[in-house]
Amino acid sequence: MKYALIVALVLCTGEYVWSQTSAATFNFVEYQKTFPRTSDAWKRKEDTLMKQFMEKGLAWPFRYMYLRSFKYDSQLEVWVKHEKNEPFKLFKTYKVCALAGTLGPKRMQGDYQVPEGFYYINEFNPKSQYHLSLGLNYPNTSDRILSDSLQPGGEIYIHGSCVTTGCIPITDQQIEELYILAANARNQGQDFIPVHIFPVQFKNQKSSEYLAKHVKDFPEYAPMMEELKHAYLYFESTKQLPVIMTSKKGGYVVEGVIPPPPEKPVKVVRKREPRPVKEFTGEIVSVVNKLPVYPGGNPGFQAFIDKLSHEMAQYLDEDQKKAYVMIEFVVDKHGKPGFAKVLKGGNDELNDKLMDAFDKMPDWIPAVRLEQNVAVKLKQSLYIERLETSSTKTAGTASGTAVSN
Repeated sequence: MKYALIVALVLCTGEYVWSQTSAATFNFVEYQKTFPRTSDAWKRKEDTLMKQFMEKGLAWPFRYMYLRSFKYDSQLEVWVKHEKNEPFKLFKTYKVCALAGTLGPKRMQGDYQVPEGFYYINEFNPKSQYHLSLGLNYPNTSDRILSDSLQPGGEIYIHGSCVTTGCIPITDQQIEELYILAANARNQGQDFIPVHIFPVQFKNQKSSEYLAKHVKDFPEYAPMMEELKHAYLYFESTKQLPVIMTSKKGGYVVEGVIPPPPEKPVKVVRKREPRPVKEFTGEIVSVVNKLPVYPGGNPGFQAFIDKLSHEMAQYLDEDQKKAYVMIEFVVDKHGKPGFAKVLKGGNDELNDKLMDAFDKMPDWIPAVRLEQNVAVKLKQSLYIERLETSSTKTAGTASGTAVSN
């Protein structure tokens, strides 16, 4: 065979299930409750966890659990599901307290490196010197080939106490939750809970840039990093775990075709005639004794702005949630509004609709200077927002001032 299957590739999928007889004769959760620390944790944490599952729409008890850790980003994610073929769903992300070592795999005892690769929980320690701990099966098949043959290291745990020399530390409160979750998954028949440890959160641009610099300095790390990224992307696309193998040389081989991203719907461009540009050719004054008045005064104008802002929300681009628009217009000496022009904000269609609306306003009471009606130019700001609710609500802000040409 070209590749040797990791003993726990079943393990990496986390889909090994106890026989009904085995599960019926031994209750793993009840066994864990016989220890003082874990018993106390169950009393304080279980009800809260069940409520959190309910709030997120997750089934309790769940049958499958998957952990993935990002070293550089100091994150530990908990994913769960109830049925084998359904996608995993994210339950919670814990902050990892401390990071020992740097990017790259663990290769020998005493290097203070956190391993990278594909592991599973092989130990529950209710008497840990770090409060509680969950052991990982380091060294795995790949590590045994690539790490120091005499002293590859070992005893890698996810544990409490927030200190580390090469493990994955979280707080005591967090390890209590994680311990209960893992024990429940084990009790439901998941003997091998997969734990994937990645160098970075690949969708984080800053983290990916840091990883790229590291690979440039250590090019021998590139093949492993690509397989880790393959597994990450496969899970991101499918929310299922890939099959992972080890080659005879110790490298990971991740099986599974990453589905292409869904095609974005083609935006329909509405054809419309360009709006003719009109310029006011009369005299505009910059100082007046009385500003023009909209029918109904300031309350009437504010009502017009609010209604218009609400109507304009439908013309925001798909990726545009809000827009600040500044528009100017003229009220001539007869009180006729027009010659609207958007100065900033919006988009072509939105701006055209706004200018049309301002040009079609009812006649105003004109401005007055030295007892003569005069034309003035006003500016108006609008705030247009599409709210992500069942009904769209928008807000408009009104402010009119007479300005000079």
